[in-house]
Amino acid sequence: MKEGDVVLCVVKKIVGTTVFVEIEGNGEGTIIFSEVAPGRIRNIRDYVVPNKKIVCKVLRIDERTGHIDLSLRRVTMKERKEVLERYEREKSITTIMKAILGEKAPEIIEKIKEKEGSLLDFVEKAKTNTQLLETYMSKEQAERFLKILRERKEKEIKLKKSFMLKSKASDGIEIIKKILGEWSDKINYVGGGTYMLTIKTTNPKEGNAELQKALELIERRAKDHGCEYAVIEKK
Repeated sequence: MKEGDVVLCVVKKIVGTTVFVEIEGNGEGTIIFSEVAPGRIRNIRDYVVPNKKIVCKVLRIDERTGHIDLSLRRVTMKERKEVLERYEREKSITTIMKAILGEKAPEIIEKIKEKEGSLLDFVEKAKTNTQLLETYMSKEQAERFLKILRERKEKEIKLKKSFMLKSKASDGIEIIKKILGEWSDKINYVGGGTYMLTIKTTNPKEGNAELQKALELIERRAKDHGCEYAVIEKK
């Protein structure tokens, strides 16, 4: 975990003007009231209550004490949605493992997290490498796990990003078509030189990587052709 990371937390208690939380898989942290929400807070319980799951951004990690300062108000809606969707997918995987592994499930899940880092990332790799699963369970259990996983239709999500792209050249339309290139079937023209790129995926991590790759390529091409380009950030 590092500064800038977005993490899932559980509110433990509120003392004075500080919210104490447990960070999933990373110990504890605190949020001061000014980082809970913008403006004056009349009732803190409108935002946080004990045992509530919240998504926070890591502001600072004290190297000497290990203390972690967090922010709730700096998390965007998109970041919150991605973290919660990831949590729901991991919860679904945990349920399947418990059904197959029984009482040994918690111990095996903990071993996977310790060695592989993330249960969800581990399962994504295991889909194409059954031997990885067999490191933690029998061949029969691994086959059952993958069978159930395949039968469960993963929820497809849409990742979107708006950008501005303009050309003053006489053949500007043709230039823009070249710039959009292989991504044109995933891009819609919104109006006023604004476009929307949409990536459909069942894996947010891979989807965001594809989104970023596409935008970087479009930006390079725009510069090469002397076009105006800018990513439009949501406010």
